[in-house]
Amino acid sequence: MKIKKLIALLLTAMCLSTNAQEFDIVIKGGHVIDPKNKIDGTMDVAVLDGLIAEVSKNIDTARALQVVHANGLYVVPGLIDIHTHHFWGTQLDQNYMNGPNAFPPDGFTFRNGITTVVDAGSSGWSTFPDFKKQTIDLSKTRVLAFLNIVGQGMRGGGYEQNTSDMDAKMSALTAKQFKDHVVGFKVAHYEGYDWTPVEQAVKAGKLAGGLPTMIDFGGSTPPLPIRDLFLEKLQPGDIFTHAFAQLGGREYLVDMDTEKVKPFVYEARKRGINFDVGYGGISFAFSQAIPAVKEGFYPDAISTDIHIGSMNGSMKDLLTVMDKFMAMGMPLNAVIEASSWKPAQIIKRPELGNLSVGAPADIAVLGLRKGNFGFFDYIGHRITSKERLECEITVRAGEIVFDYNGLAYPLNVDFKKYIREENLRRQSMREH
Repeated sequence: MKIKKLIALLLTAMCLSTNAQEFDIVIKGGHVIDPKNKIDGTMDVAVLDGLIAEVSKNIDTARALQVVHANGLYVVPGLIDIHTHHFWGTQLDQNYMNGPNAFPPDGFTFRNGITTVVDAGSSGWSTFPDFKKQTIDLSKTRVLAFLNIVGQGMRGGGYEQNTSDMDAKMSALTAKQFKDHVVGFKVAHYEGYDWTPVEQAVKAGKLAGGLPTMIDFGGSTPPLPIRDLFLEKLQPGDIFTHAFAQLGGREYLVDMDTEKVKPFVYEARKRGINFDVGYGGISFAFSQAIPAVKEGFYPDAISTDIHIGSMNGSMKDLLTVMDKFMAMGMPLNAVIEASSWKPAQIIKRPELGNLSVGAPADIAVLGLRKGNFGFFDYIGHRITSKERLECEITVRAGEIVFDYNGLAYPLNVDFKKYIREENLRRQSMREH
């Protein structure tokens, strides 16, 4: 059997090599949703040398080394999760900084169509170099980071309450040193009626040349007023995460008496404040999200706040969070935009989150499965839906890194490499 299979592969290679292939991959016949370029219809997408090479109505599959027939599927930009925790480690007395509550990304990203994650403050200016060596440099997933304003990062306990370790200058210097990886700053878990963490993070953003700050209010009694946060403390482009949380010690976006989004929240959005889901373990409630979505207040970014705890709770993964917003009435194209192009803009990486020719070839091919599904939050509120998203194919930097049902042909990536080398060899022989 092995000999027969080898002969079949060689015959295929000989047939393909008669004409040098122009593309590495052609994704054929899928419904392309590319919010940046306002594409929402059946198109083909071609990939060459790690970049999007062509998006058009009818690309000849004979021009490709690998073909994915995507009929009945959605072809979208590689998804971007801008709130994750991946600074994993073996220090058992630490939380998300080199500790057991975080995890390596690659095993959980590609199967969800995610090609880029942004670690949200697990590391700070003093611990980021270790995070880079340990996770960023070793991951196939593109890993970016919001630096915690606390130098130690999310070490836990009193370390995250230490205002003397909240250093705007050192944070900004670290962001400039690692500008290819650091996209902003993070405030998280601070307990107390004190604006110091916010003020230091916003200052770091200014010193770093206008990088955004992501805010996670830890809680205080009484709660810090979010109106003051949005309209006085934050800068346009900054991010309020856990936007649909309903937790003690925090003020909510939706007035629980009127079940309406508070008027100043719309004012904040006009001012340029971004609202991120940051689902987490207990940082999302349908009682906040359903009224907001009902009146058209959609999140700017759909994200998971994924960590060891949240992935096994009601959150699960990014596609499940996207499913929930669809089930609440947010249109599919808006959900895709909030999971790709809008996050790319928020983190000031406009080359990502789109399928423009010349953009990095990060692509997700998604199916919409029909059935009876249930989605719940941490307090037990449950909603139902007749559909949910599933990832069929993920392309990262021009390479198929996840193929759920073996849709790519030929499947073997090494075989693809062999065909290309054979093409080049034969072309060289003809030229000489």
